[in-house]
Amino acid sequence: MTATQPTTTTTNTAAALGRPGAAGDDRHRGFRRGWVGTLVTHVCLVIGVVLSIFPFWWLLVMSTSTNAQIFGYPPSLWFGTNALQNVASVFANVDMLRALGNTVIVAGGTAVLVMLFDSLAAFAFAKYEFPFKRSLFTVMLATFLVPGSLSLVPSFVLMSQLGWIGGLQALIIPGAANAFGIFLLRQFATGSIPNEIIDSARVDGAGFFRTWWSIAVPMLRGGLAFLGIFTFITAWNDYVWPLIVLIDPKGQTLQVALAGLSSVNATDLGAVMAGAVISVFPLIGVFIIGSRHFIANIAAGALKG
Repeated sequence: MTATQPTTTTTNTAAALGRPGAAGDDRHRGFRRGWVGTLVTHVCLVIGVVLSIFPFWWLLVMSTSTNAQIFGYPPSLWFGTNALQNVASVFANVDMLRALGNTVIVAGGTAVLVMLFDSLAAFAFAKYEFPFKRSLFTVMLATFLVPGSLSLVPSFVLMSQLGWIGGLQALIIPGAANAFGIFLLRQFATGSIPNEIIDSARVDGAGFFRTWWSIAVPMLRGGLAFLGIFTFITAWNDYVWPLIVLIDPKGQTLQVALAGLSSVNATDLGAVMAGAVISVFPLIGVFIIGSRHFIANIAAGALKG
């Protein structure tokens, strides 16, 4: 036993002094594990990006192809030669400009009203005390449990009594506020608006609306941007309610008009996909414009944290 003790002591001393041995092997293994983990992470990210982009790519490919090219085997993953003909078929069978204008009015009007009314309600729920506050908030959250399809018939009867059937206001006004937006902005307001600023505004004589406009709206910019984009996309893609309410073909929104395109050209999938591409591009533009605000807000919050 006494003969082995000097060897063990020498090995430990060499490792402690940084000489080649166990410490160098540990560092090498740690570097190798870190490199492999980084490679696996990047491979997974690349696969995820490809899977996310492929449906849009395939949509673009089909919008430029003929039926023969679409149903050909093996399928082609590159653009076809029928893009102009497909777009011409869309505009020949559907009043796309009118439908596009109607959809912009409906989606834009709904998004603006939702941001207005939901931010007012959320600011009140987050920073003010009033009778039955918790009860009203609970009832509002309970509306999440009600399927939207249950309100179709009552909403149609109400729109009929108001004389709004066939008008775009029947699409905009019923969606002017929702529980999701109020809940979302309330969470934003609770965490991002200090009570001291509200108290200072009250001392300066600012009322509710002045405080909301000067303090709450700038601080809720990120949440409002997300809610606006979400509401705009939801209203843009809505199909069932516009199909029920809009009885005038001249007042149809884009999704209803594109459904008519598929019935007119039941087998012309290239034209149907071209119409879908036309409906997607405005959404991409809205997302690019609006995403800067909530991404900048998230980055600013991270720097403050």
